[in-house]
Amino acid sequence: MTAAPTGGGTLLTRRGPLRAPEATRSNALPAGAWWLWALGLATAASRTTNPLLLGLLVGVAGYVVAVRRTDAPWARSYGTFVRIGLFVIGVRLVFSAFLGSPIPGTHVLFTLPEVPLPDWAQGIRLGGRVSVEQLVFALYDGAKLAALLICVGAANSLANPARLLKSLPGALYEAGVAVVVAMTFAPNMVADVLRLRTARRLRGRPTGGIKAVLQIGLPVLEGALERSVALAASMDARGYGRTARVPRAVRHTTNVLTLGGLLGVCAGTYGLLAAEGAVYGLPLVAVGLVAAMAGLRLGGARSVRTRYRPDRWGARAWLVAGSGVVVAVSMIWAGAVDGEALHPGVVPLVAPVLPLWPAAAVLIGLAPAVVAPAPPVVGGPRSKELR
Repeated sequence: MTAAPTGGGTLLTRRGPLRAPEATRSNALPAGAWWLWALGLATAASRTTNPLLLGLLVGVAGYVVAVRRTDAPWARSYGTFVRIGLFVIGVRLVFSAFLGSPIPGTHVLFTLPEVPLPDWAQGIRLGGRVSVEQLVFALYDGAKLAALLICVGAANSLANPARLLKSLPGALYEAGVAVVVAMTFAPNMVADVLRLRTARRLRGRPTGGIKAVLQIGLPVLEGALERSVALAASMDARGYGRTARVPRAVRHTTNVLTLGGLLGVCAGTYGLLAAEGAVYGLPLVAVGLVAAMAGLRLGGARSVRTRYRPDRWGARAWLVAGSGVVVAVSMIWAGAVDGEALHPGVVPLVAPVLPLWPAAAVLIGLAPAVVAPAPPVVGGPRSKELR
């Protein structure tokens, strides 16, 4: 027995596979699930300098964005983050060449004119010999930072900033306006860039080059900021952030739990991202999350704002978020077991090797491409619902 496809996306059969349904306002994934998935990939990228693994992480993020992003304005920001990542790699290489590097190298590519510096600037070098080893080290280091930025760009392209703001706990209403401006500025800026470039192209004006960038740069920044501030003002006009009277002891307890929990999460996250902090990082993150959630629970009692259609975390949302967590934990474990495979050496210079089981763990990050609801047809009626 086979059920006919409905809505152009869902196909449920008793004998065949279960395909992801078409995304609507009711079943779209919560923005937090996309951010947890992307942060898991970013954590994995921070644990390695192997360019093969970093390229695999970027490929996983790019593929999920390609098959699951909508036609909303913020969904077009992924390409911008990729270009920023490439720019970061270029800057890292230039700085390594002109400012030197502590990495010793025997394979000299070229020699730049060296600028003599005073005695108090010892350890700093301008110009001099540029070796292959120091450039490769700079390339690995820049690629890691670029992969982090690209993973964050994937979250910006897939997560609806309005839905993310709607999930903000009531205790954090003071930060709501700042969150609105911060989370909507980058998507609005990307949308304004595309709109102004299209307008210039229709008028027969150039869209590339330094002159064109200077002409559209200020209008883009001004327009994106104005739209973000207008959204924050509309929230304030609708009474966002009204508070109720609660006892002073509850307020103090809320502040202590929330602040202490957030500090614990920050310290634990730093430990996870650092080279030798996974031992105390996970316990600190766990304790900080429990304390912060308790504080947010208490703090929510003083907020009387209503929540319209709260996002529900179903099985698909947990699978998406869990896939990112699995990738991060697997990479942390791989670094503790076989750190040399995740950090190829540059002195002596050796070719990087793709470790098999960490690469297989990274491929788990492709789960959203299968389980997440598929985006509706571009230009269709349902695509406008998700904007």
